[in-house]
Amino acid sequence: MSLTDLLAQPASLDWHRRLAQLIREAPTPQFPLSLSTQLQELSGFDTILINTYQGRLRPLLIHDDYPAHKRQQGIDRYLSEAYLLDPFFAAVDAGLDQGAHRLKELAPDRFEASDYYHHYYRALGLADEVGLFARVAEDVVIVASLGFRADGGKLTRRTLQALRHIAPLVEVLLVEYWKWQGGQFQADLDAQAPVEAAFASFGAGVLTAREQEIVRLLLAGHSTKSAARELDISDGTVKVHRKHLYQRLGVSSQSQLFRLFLDHVALVSRQQNG
Repeated sequence: MSLTDLLAQPASLDWHRRLAQLIREAPTPQFPLSLSTQLQELSGFDTILINTYQGRLRPLLIHDDYPAHKRQQGIDRYLSEAYLLDPFFAAVDAGLDQGAHRLKELAPDRFEASDYYHHYYRALGLADEVGLFARVAEDVVIVASLGFRADGGKLTRRTLQALRHIAPLVEVLLVEYWKWQGGQFQADLDAQAPVEAAFASFGAGVLTAREQEIVRLLLAGHSTKSAARELDISDGTVKVHRKHLYQRLGVSSQSQLFRLFLDHVALVSRQQNG
């Protein structure tokens, strides 16, 4: 089909009217809601979060559609502690800043066996998730996370392909939005306390630097083999480090390690907040 044939189709007129509206609203505060509306009609997602990430600071939420009774689990827990183990957050930290990506493509190999999944993500009821990534400034990336529940809208291959095709457009629109509206968020973004300090200090004085790296990977859902690949060491070396760090922290399972880490996050947050 030629470009002329494509643009001559009746459905093309409706799409370009929607696109024109998004372009008009890109510099305005209404844009996140308008973008959410168009993405919902396109993909049929069940939930949306649009977060702004700056380095390893706590994300700043700029739009969501979570009802009040689900905000504590879906929003508050994520922004207070869970984001540190989020595959999307890890991807941004690793340099991913454009395109549409499924969570399953970015998650570690034992994601559904991780404590992050069992203590946070599973309660969201999501069966699939797609993130639209856009670098909107030198040190700022926005991710629009579209969630699909097991009992709701299903993410099909066709829908995923459509999201990937419009990702460059969404990226440009988010850049324009941030250019005109980012200033109102920047002070809040800069003020976000880096809960990353909890990771940096967890086990300090007790664990070696290598053991702290392994703790981070294990909590995020990496298997022994996956952690070994990430660190370019052998599986056996990871097992030895895991045994030693368990002994030094006085835990006997990964679940106990996760609970100990959450207690440490809470302690660091209290210290930072005075």
